[in-house]
Amino acid sequence: MNRKLSLILLVACIGLLTGEASAQKNVIRPTEVWPDTDGNHIQAHGGGIIRIGKLYYWYGEQRRQGLDPEYRYVSCYSSKDLVNWKFMGDALKMKDPDSIGRTWVLERPKVFYNAKTGKYVMYMHLDGPRGGGSGYLYARVGVAVSDKPTGPFVYLRSFRPLGFESRDIGQFIDDDGTAYLIFEDRPNGFHIAKLSEDYLDVEKDMCLLKAPIEGGAIVHYKGLYYVLGSALTGWSPNPNKYATAQSLEGPWSEFRDVAPPETKTYGSQSTMLLKVAGKKDTTVIFMGDMWKPKTQWDSRYLWMPVEIGDGRLWLPEPKPWTINVKTGEHKVMKEEGE
Repeated sequence: MNRKLSLILLVACIGLLTGEASAQKNVIRPTEVWPDTDGNHIQAHGGGIIRIGKLYYWYGEQRRQGLDPEYRYVSCYSSKDLVNWKFMGDALKMKDPDSIGRTWVLERPKVFYNAKTGKYVMYMHLDGPRGGGSGYLYARVGVAVSDKPTGPFVYLRSFRPLGFESRDIGQFIDDDGTAYLIFEDRPNGFHIAKLSEDYLDVEKDMCLLKAPIEGGAIVHYKGLYYVLGSALTGWSPNPNKYATAQSLEGPWSEFRDVAPPETKTYGSQSTMLLKVAGKKDTTVIFMGDMWKPKTQWDSRYLWMPVEIGDGRLWLPEPKPWTINVKTGEHKVMKEEGE
């Protein structure tokens, strides 16, 4: 073999390896460690995503090791393709804002962009043992604002939406741009509430579902609203369930399993249903957290495209998959032997 042919073969091999590495890099692998562009496991637990221009921003609970225990942190990542995420820093770093107590928590941060005010508005679940005792007694939402998607966010206040207890929260932005807060109210049920014009308050309770559901998520798909949530089992996974309605005000259908119940939603808990509408298709992504309470920094994510339509919402078995955010198309990769 002459040197020229050897060089051609070497270049071809390098090209194949580079192409394979690039393809692997653009694959979402549910349940596995998900590295950011610096190679660190993404820390955006209980999070939510917004899209501004061509960039997606993913906010969540920052759980990396070595954090100052006096503070709570909300991380921010950005991506053009929903696969490769760049850490943009901690969008919020905050001490106990309301004298809740040493074990206070900040959970499930969600960010909305208000086009009228130009402000980014963050909602978060604030809780702790305020007033004595232990457990989640405070049950309020906190609100913070920023002029930029990456922060820093400035804390404004906390309150109980419309006077109700609020624990796990979710976000929903309808196709017409109207913003809603989803929150779990232990004594009464599961609220879907419209935000005020400036997003700094909760204006109207659209619906109260008398169901013990948290981790709420909503998507509007082909004329139907799908609401999804998990049972009240703390860190432990359970069979997440969904219901449908033609209006956010209901009436809502009976709740049904989103996955085989024996899998307990494949060990995950819902946090968001993300709709990616492209030029050719629309993909709806189940975003779930796989909690590890004793090693929270190692908690994983379960993202999968769902099967949706005609009142059915189904989470298939987690497998590696790809998505094209421009076309809205996704492809689930086949495993060996399939």
